[in-house]
Amino acid sequence: MDERGKGALTREQILAARDLQIESLHVPEWGGTVYIKNLSGKDRDRFEASRIRMRDNKVEMVHDNTRARLLSMTLCTEQGELLFSADDVEVLGQKNATALDKCFEVAMRLSALRPQDAEQKLKNSEAALTVNSSSV
Repeated sequence: MDERGKGALTREQILAARDLQIESLHVPEWGGTVYIKNLSGKDRDRFEASRIRMRDNKVEMVHDNTRARLLSMTLCTEQGELLFSADDVEVLGQKNATALDKCFEVAMRLSALRPQDAEQKLKNSEAALTVNSSSV
């Protein structure tokens, strides 16, 4: 039993779970509303990998068009279909910085990419280790 008194989820239950989150955001700079969805695990890995590169045997963070890269992977229709592709990153990055920032903040929150989200994950994993260590 888990901490809620229910049995563990099955493979089928996990795969059938509807875990897509879509949120609307009014963007006055663009004159309307956009929809933003959370990243899948695969897309999050792809996004994070696009933000690093190796140069002279050193890892460097890539900051070029970070907002546009994430938004190309999260701006969507009300049904969750992406509006942009990787080919659109450059042109999307030329849009109003304030509008991009507003959308970027929502995308970061929905996909738990903010610094405070990383801190919370660390706290949760430390708490889980403490709870589980007593039952080993």
